[in-house]
Amino acid sequence: MNLHELYPFIEENKSSKRLGRGNGSGKGKTSGKGHKGQKSRAGASIPGHFEGGQMPLSRRLPKRGFKNRFREEYCTINLDQLMLHFPDASEITPQDFYAKKLASNNRPVKILGNGDINISLQVTAHKFSKSAAQKIQNAGGQIKSLEG
Repeated sequence: MNLHELYPFIEENKSSKRLGRGNGSGKGKTSGKGHKGQKSRAGASIPGHFEGGQMPLSRRLPKRGFKNRFREEYCTINLDQLMLHFPDASEITPQDFYAKKLASNNRPVKILGNGDINISLQVTAHKFSKSAAQKIQNAGGQIKSLEG
């Protein structure tokens, strides 16, 4: 098959049915819209969430609490995961977490203190829990926080 042998499918060449061009066309009079009603009117487009005048679900449900739009979501990594995925590393950065798929790209990383660490590591992350920082430093390692 060559480029000059390609043709559009038959359905693609088919012209759309012309509405409202007399009863003989098969789509005359009401043009397939039925009789009266909201959807039969010109320019009728009803949004998907519209419930016919009934109080919409989004307004019927109770609203509680406060959602901070600027909240920073951290990818959390425990110390036992560090030991499992980086057994012979001496320095770990957020790029290493992203490369091993331990954290989502472009999301900050926080190291948590679940598990034990027994090797000296230099860990760079955006945040550390107090217990994680304590355990890394007790094992002879260093922490470097990327945030203030």
